[in-house]
Amino acid sequence: MAKSWKDWEKPVLELDETIRKLQAIVDKETDPERKTELSERVQDYMRRRDAYLETRYSRLGPWEKVLIARAETRPYTLDYINALCEDFVELEGDRRFAADHAIVGGPALMDGRRVMVVGHQKGRNIQERSYRNFGMAKPEGYRKAIRLFEMAERFRMPVITFVDTPAADPGVESESRGISEAIAAAMLSMFELTVPTVSTVIGEGGSGGAIGIAVANHVMMQEHAVYSVIPPEGCAAILWRAAEKGAQAAAALQLTSDSALKFGLVEEVLPEPFGGAHRDPLEAAQTVGRAIMASLERQDKLSGAELKAERAARFRRMGAYAESAVAAVLAES
Repeated sequence: MAKSWKDWEKPVLELDETIRKLQAIVDKETDPERKTELSERVQDYMRRRDAYLETRYSRLGPWEKVLIARAETRPYTLDYINALCEDFVELEGDRRFAADHAIVGGPALMDGRRVMVVGHQKGRNIQERSYRNFGMAKPEGYRKAIRLFEMAERFRMPVITFVDTPAADPGVESESRGISEAIAAAMLSMFELTVPTVSTVIGEGGSGGAIGIAVANHVMMQEHAVYSVIPPEGCAAILWRAAEKGAQAAAALQLTSDSALKFGLVEEVLPEPFGGAHRDPLEAAQTVGRAIMASLERQDKLSGAELKAERAARFRRMGAYAESAVAAVLAES
């Protein structure tokens, strides 16, 4: 079982590196015949890579989806903001305790429209990961989100959120500062909004850390994103006392986008470019942007009261179950 995205996609990464080196030689080659020969070799390697990708991505399991969702080259919130928005102004601090860098947000223009954008932000190297706390927000991160939600309500700006976190910060300090209360307050704040809201799960949607900024009228997932009540390794550690059984837990958790759509947790699954969003971030951003604007156009037709009612009804439908006649009789006896 591959433990990371790099392990799982190692053959593709090696082919990409070979293609890059060969292409660099082609660019410097002056002999026409040699240049043609090397170009054909590049094309051959590209065909082999694409065939491998097509085979691997046509039979992805839940654990492979987790690995892809965690790919370090996958576009993060700030990448989507840079691709889709203009005049983004990041606002820092919760005005209570400190600045949290695992959640970013602020006003921006999206397709010429004023919006409030909020999302989790991970890091691609050890310095960024430390600065962003691996995308795991602390209480002050969710309280900053609340401040931005309230600002969006005051200035009548739609709220756009991007979800990408393994979970909220589980540390002792976060617990002492009320991480659970902060997440619950952020959820309540979103429930009370009378402006359009759209959330997109762009990578990992893990635990309460995800839903703290995902209480929206329209929730979408990218094709290879995951959405779960707990990270697979955490689930395996609890159930089997063995975090290495994460793949087994991933299968049981039904955390893929297809499962989320089937159970009504999301309204839409957004297709990703060939080989995943990390292979063509711009195309992925364009797909997400079109879906966001289409959702806002629909929600614009609803009043504030209707938006709140729709949002409440959407979440009340989750977790509905039917009780069998036998179970009802046993419960009464």
